[in-house]
Amino acid sequence: MDLFGIQSRRAKREEEEKQYGTRLPPGQHTVQNWPVLTYGPTPSISVDAWRFHITGLVDQEQTFNLSSFKDLGEATIHADFHCVTRFSIMDNDWAGVPITSIMSSIALQANASAVMIHCYGGYTTNLLLEDFVRDENLFAFARNNTPLSEEHGGPVRLIVPHLYAWKSAKWVSGVEFIASDRPGFWEVNGYHMRGDPFSEERFR
Repeated sequence: MDLFGIQSRRAKREEEEKQYGTRLPPGQHTVQNWPVLTYGPTPSISVDAWRFHITGLVDQEQTFNLSSFKDLGEATIHADFHCVTRFSIMDNDWAGVPITSIMSSIALQANASAVMIHCYGGYTTNLLLEDFVRDENLFAFARNNTPLSEEHGGPVRLIVPHLYAWKSAKWVSGVEFIASDRPGFWEVNGYHMRGDPFSEERFR
């Protein structure tokens, strides 16, 4: 084992990470590749078959195909990506439908305070409404001008840059507006209900 080489690469990475300053949360290290971390099999959803459902505490539930979903409005946001397993990918360009565009298309009922994100394959994750409705959040279909692969959540995944990436659910199939926060898949299994990387809210 080349211990000197390992130490040298680590020192170089640490030096490079200094450029990010407070953008890099505590306990995180940067990577150039995009590791694939998935619990269970990877769903395969064709673009033609993909549907997005808005349900729960709205005056009218809605269902979109990919074309009508994109008609809500498209944007690109520049944001970092922080995984709870401690890797971060900096300076991504995510293209998709902003959450604010979705909110403009619905009549939300007054008692809604949180959302449950539903995904193909059965995965769910929860978000408080104030964490969901932010200018930098979107349902992404591309990263750095490349359509999302199935293994990274294509055709559409959620991107919530200010929280750990398990909240940026893959293979989304809809959003359910709910009256009170309740745990999704990983939250039931011990993950933090919110997941702020800058406070290291990894587990409960």
